[in-house]
Amino acid sequence: MAKARAYLDWNATAPLHPAAREAVLRALDTIGNPSSIHAEGRAARAIVEEARASVAALVGGEAENVVFTSGATEAANALLGADQASRSSVFLCGDDHPPRGAVIYSETEHPCVIAAAMRSMDPAGAALPIKPQPDGRITPSALAEMLERARPLQPNGARPLVAIQLANNETGVLQDIPALAEIARAGGAIMIVDAAQGPGRVEIDFNKLGADALFLSAHKFGGPKGVGAIVFVHGTTRLARAFIAGGGQERGQRGGTENVSGIAGMGAAARAAKADFDPETLIQLRERFEDHLKAITPGVRIVGEGVARLPNTSLFAIPGVTAERALIAFDLAGVAISSGSACSSGKVKASHVLEAMGEPDWVKAGAIRLSVGPTTTQAEIDQALAVVEQLAKREKAKNSASKGAFEVSAA
Repeated sequence: MAKARAYLDWNATAPLHPAAREAVLRALDTIGNPSSIHAEGRAARAIVEEARASVAALVGGEAENVVFTSGATEAANALLGADQASRSSVFLCGDDHPPRGAVIYSETEHPCVIAAAMRSMDPAGAALPIKPQPDGRITPSALAEMLERARPLQPNGARPLVAIQLANNETGVLQDIPALAEIARAGGAIMIVDAAQGPGRVEIDFNKLGADALFLSAHKFGGPKGVGAIVFVHGTTRLARAFIAGGGQERGQRGGTENVSGIAGMGAAARAAKADFDPETLIQLRERFEDHLKAITPGVRIVGEGVARLPNTSLFAIPGVTAERALIAFDLAGVAISSGSACSSGKVKASHVLEAMGEPDWVKAGAIRLSVGPTTTQAEIDQALAVVEQLAKREKAKNSASKGAFEVSAA
């Protein structure tokens, strides 16, 4: 009888939560268009608005400030991608559409943020990456320095955008968003946070973060794929114009008939993530894995160890073992893990995150990520550790054989 597979790749996508599945199926039976005023339309609208309130509650925001999207990538493009007509993508109500200034972002951001920021690389804009410390964190002083550097690169009255993720999807390293947002505010910037990896893993309180906007992706916390949200702060921040022109849906921020079933699933997943929040269990699973990992492979490198990380994430490299070789071994043993971001066409390639952190070549070539969730069991962790032990034994045997061959040759 084949051994059950262990799914340990929650940062790539979390399994669909049963409550989200039920919500999706119920919504699929709702035939109305949310923009219609008849009973069927009102029923669909009620589903969307219930989900909107649930997403807002998940992050300590307000329902009226939630705009649904197709996911985090669309959100990043809506917030950071240059609006060629107005040179502005977000503005504060009361401001007269100030020109959009430079986009400042961490070199360790998710590819969707970096790609959106790079759209500003034209004569009218600038994209300025901040190099992190070796531990992956951005310091307030580094952000302040970059804001000062950006001043002569933007039109008079322009407001720069600062994009710093709450938690890195590869390393799990957490940023001190409140401290960075304070610097951004002092520099007249608009602060945008990729919070996709946060729900269900760390507490998110929009008021404490101090950001102007954050964005989420449902499938990272048990919702369906293909739906996400932007959450603005206190009704003061908006897109300068709809990112997708259409019939004025989502309070004029995003045109197109809402994905009612997907939104329903996101709302249900948000409620579940808030109700079932238990980071201590995730930490125990991660520590169990990492303690045994270090015992099995003393030379292992755990990236981000020693700084605040997501409780569910462990990015590690075993000396002499490439990521491709490790991933094949894990998969054949029935364990699903990954190498870096899952948004890179399924390829195993060097991580821009580890490059930015200055990790040595062997770590960049061998880093693999294990990420757990609420339904992960100790048995699944042990299943992964058994693979690590086999990889370590094979590497030791290979090194012993090489040493023996060298000694014979030398003799």
